[in-house]
Amino acid sequence: MLGFLPSVVLGFIGMVVIAPYLQIKLELLSGLNLMNASMLLGVMILPTVSTLSEESLHAVPQSQRDASYALGATRHETMFKVVLPGAARGIAQAAILGVMRSLGETMVVLMASGGAALLPESPFDPVRPLTSAIAAEMGETAVGSPHYHALFFMGCVLLLFTLALNMLVIKIESRGEAR
Repeated sequence: MLGFLPSVVLGFIGMVVIAPYLQIKLELLSGLNLMNASMLLGVMILPTVSTLSEESLHAVPQSQRDASYALGATRHETMFKVVLPGAARGIAQAAILGVMRSLGETMVVLMASGGAALLPESPFDPVRPLTSAIAAEMGETAVGSPHYHALFFMGCVLLLFTLALNMLVIKIESRGEAR
């Protein structure tokens, strides 16, 4: 069910429900901070990572599990010594895909992070991630100005991070095919 929630709805929940709760319970100046955005991103990527990880676990052949049981292994030993190593590549790919999804997320972090263009000193400080800076400032920036070029540079940095993560996935896949 969490996979069906649009990021705008999660951002709204972060602003209206989580931010006031954090502000009251932790006695913060603002509940719109890095912690709020991080919790919402975690909730947002959870369905993707858990579903893909579950598929990887189910992809381990039953014959390997049966062979482990036949050799006298317990259920716990079979899970940790046969199933998890067999599904490790898929689980790693699921985690990287979740990180890539959160890296490109705009609306949740725009709405829930506070929007302060400062380096945070704690997780409870407001921040402005690259994606939200681009989304918030691109419409008001003069074309060709240094600010405009800086926003495009931010986009290039995000592109390079995503490319690096894609290369990592390709490396993981190729290492598994070589076995």
